[in-house]
Order: sequence, then C-alpha cells, then structure tokens
Amino acid sequence: MNAPRDIAAPVAGAAGRFFSGVGLLLRGLGLYVRSPGLMLLGVVPALISGAVFVTAFATLVWFVDDLAALVTPFADDWSTTPRSLVRVVAGLAFLGLGGLLAVVSFTAVTLVIGDPFYEKISERVEERLGGTPGAVEVPFWASLRRSVVDSLRLVGLSVLFGIPLFAAGFIPVVGQTVVPVIGAAVGGWLLAVELAGAPFSRRGLRLPDRRSVLKADRATTLGFGVAVFLCFLIPLGAVLVMPAAVAGAALLTRRSLGQSTEER
Repeated sequence: MNAPRDIAAPVAGAAGRFFSGVGLLLRGLGLYVRSPGLMLLGVVPALISGAVFVTAFATLVWFVDDLAALVTPFADDWSTTPRSLVRVVAGLAFLGLGGLLAVVSFTAVTLVIGDPFYEKISERVEERLGGTPGAVEVPFWASLRRSVVDSLRLVGLSVLFGIPLFAAGFIPVVGQTVVPVIGAAVGGWLLAVELAGAPFSRRGLRLPDRRSVLKADRATTLGFGVAVFLCFLIPLGAVLVMPAAVAGAALLTRRSLGQSTEER
C-alpha cells in the first residue's frame, strides 16, 4: 500500500508548524495521563530499558577522560592548558555522540521490549479520535519483526550521522554550539520516524511510506521529534515521557495523513 499523495499543504510558517509539532507531544502527554491504565502499560518496558541505558551512559561518563586521552595522543607533550582544553573538547564530543546513540537506541529497544504495550496505547489513542482509517490486521509476530527491523535500520542511521557529528565536535566553538543543534535535529527526526512505526503499520504502510509522508511536513515532524529528544536527555525523562511520545506519534501520524486529531 502506498502512502497517500493528497496531503493538505501546511498553512502556517515553518516556525509555527515546528511548535505545533511540540504541541503534539504535549497533547499526547494529556491523553496519556488521563488514562491510568495506559500509564501502567507504558512504564514497565521503559523502566527496564531505561535502567540498561542509564547504566551504559554512566559508564561512558566514568571513562570519558580515558577515552579523550586515548584519541588525543598527539597532545601528550603539550603544556597543561592546551592539553586539557583539547581533551575537554574530545570528552564533550564523546558525550554528544553517546547521547545521540543512547536516545535513539533507547527508543528502538524500548519499542521492541514494549511492542504489545505501546501498540495498545497507540490503538486506544486512535480509538478516541475516531478509529484507524484503512486499518489492516497485523499479526503479533509480524508486528514484532517489523519493529525490530525498522529499529535496527534507524539505529544504523543514527550511527551513520553520529560519526561525522562526533568528528565535527572537535572543532572549537562550532563543536559546542552548532553540532549539538544538528544532533538534536537528526535525533529528533529519527525518533519521530521510529515512534510513528506502529500507527503507520496499522494502515499497511512501511518505513519508506512513513518517511515520505512525514517529509511532507518536515517542520511539524521535527518539532515533535526534537521535543521528545530533549525530554529524553533529562534524567528519567525517557522513562516518564516514552508512553506520552507513543501517544503523540499517533497524533502526528493522523495529522500527517490529513486525518482528524480531535477527540470524539
């Protein structure tokens, strides 16, 4: 099944659409917190995955000085101040790359672990909005396989983008200003595409269709994805926000496909 082509042209400017994307996450949070049953469904897989990734990132922070020294052997004979400066830059580049990979990978792993939970959250959100137009029956194992394959693709893309961003992180000033902004945009886009997997799959649409549809209103997609990305950087933010992000992704999908996002 191909993605719909007749998507209404956005009427607001790019900035307005970006913030409307942020608003979709807030609406997803509202839908989520008003349903205690959904809250219980969403927290368990996020807690399991969150514990693993918090431990992994804490390990990176613990060893970041050693890693920075490892990749800057040329600075061993420098005086203290320039050597410390270049290694601080290297350390920040490692933490930036680790943060990008951790956020995207956390989402991928959590969606796989919690596939039936998050599928149910997404379905219930759409039921409140009038149901899923053109819904197709997706068997559990087929859904799980799709989730794993799509997640692996998106993690691979995050590595592909993360390596040049890591290298650019060594550039003074640019590496500490421009690169984090680009990293948030890349991570936000990947998160939005990943989180929208379930509602697109229910309509018989696969990853290429998803990308094509979401690109039609890139600003809204980025607004939603960047908001999720920044929330996931907050300690425990990923665990608490993940179910709301799943609900928001259902809203993003409906908006991108020109379907109603109003409760009935």
